[in-house]
Amino acid sequence: MALPRYLRASVPNPADKRAPWYKNTAPAYAGIFLAVIFYQQMAENTLSQASVGTCLLGLLVGGLIAWGLFYYAPAMLGMKTGRPLYIVGTSTFGTQGNYLPGFLMGLLQVGFIGVITLLVANYIMAAAHAQSHAVVILICIIWAYALAWIAMRGISHVARAGNILNWIPLIMLALVVFAVRGGIGKYHPAVTHTGTGFAIMLDVVLGFFATAGAAGADFGINSRNQRDVSLGGLFGIALAALVAGGLAILAVAGAIGLNSALPVGAASRFDFSAAIGSVGSAASLVYILFVIALLPCCTFSTFIATNSFSTMIPNAPRSVWAYAAATGGILLAITGLAANLGGFFGLVGATFAPVCGAMTADYLLAGKKWSGPRHGINWAGYLAWIIGCWVGLLINPGLHLAPASWQQADHPAVLFSYLVALVVYWILAKAGVRPRLVGEEEMKAAARA
Repeated sequence: MALPRYLRASVPNPADKRAPWYKNTAPAYAGIFLAVIFYQQMAENTLSQASVGTCLLGLLVGGLIAWGLFYYAPAMLGMKTGRPLYIVGTSTFGTQGNYLPGFLMGLLQVGFIGVITLLVANYIMAAAHAQSHAVVILICIIWAYALAWIAMRGISHVARAGNILNWIPLIMLALVVFAVRGGIGKYHPAVTHTGTGFAIMLDVVLGFFATAGAAGADFGINSRNQRDVSLGGLFGIALAALVAGGLAILAVAGAIGLNSALPVGAASRFDFSAAIGSVGSAASLVYILFVIALLPCCTFSTFIATNSFSTMIPNAPRSVWAYAAATGGILLAITGLAANLGGFFGLVGATFAPVCGAMTADYLLAGKKWSGPRHGINWAGYLAWIIGCWVGLLINPGLHLAPASWQQADHPAVLFSYLVALVVYWILAKAGVRPRLVGEEEMKAAARA
């Protein structure tokens, strides 16, 4: 059976091109969590029904789970092989079946482009103290297409700038918290459902992180050893999630504690943008600085979407995929579909958590290494993904895809989706469902062809 071109052309990242964890993995992942889309609506269903302490605990536990379960196995596969996700995934899904995670990654990055684009437009309008749907549409179009152009021509410059721009949201978060510090101790949830608030916080962290977890393989190829993988994830994921999310929770709690004018049930009370408004005359500048800080995040989403689509369908020029991804993001933004961050993170988590779960099971079954590509379609991986995704979609209360009796808000749906996929893959693998491995001689012969 002929091997796909993308597999035959793969070359491992050599050791001399790798670097310590604090130069690549940690700052890159920290930048993901510092993006305001992570915490813009975080407090809506968490802080609204649980204490600040419970929310912070949820962030800590969620970050540790993201690091230990979602990220670690893919990152170790990347580190040990020097190969990215779309190559190491051929063990879990097969040489033909690996198109699944590739296309899913691309489609979900289009969703992130839409979310970021809409948020940027709203922040610019807030900074200008203006309201105009036509102007919002114009901003969305200019932003998304401009960043698609940058993604094709200047991604290396954006990567370098990102290491500096990461400090902007961190400083702005600290500034907002400082401005509302007097109200933090005054905040108390109107209703208390501690377990629900904690579980939803887990879902927020894991749903937001799910695609980045599978992409741990792409980060792992730049790690020198297991220590780099572990520390890069510990600081860039677990610590960054706690710091960025924790500051946002404190900011929202403080803003509400200082100003209780809005009705208790108003969702806008719990938007991070409402907390920004509490800094007074400096609010417009803070909004604009958050917009600038989102530039690398949106550019990378466009770049990843382009890579995902062009790798699997290489006949079309990369620029076509870049502008197609931008167009998809614009449509999501201007139609308002990108406004529901909770539902979007739930969809991302239900879709990609099973990918992480199946890859983890495959990694463990192979003796904590990459077993190599498998011919055709690995139905163990596909069925694990389908069943895990089905569970995650049905029990997530934010997606409303099943009767209310099936959806329990105190069940972390994204974590359940991951665990179900891991167990299903393990059972099917032990039952002999997986196809045979591609032999070393086959790989060498294919590479020479």
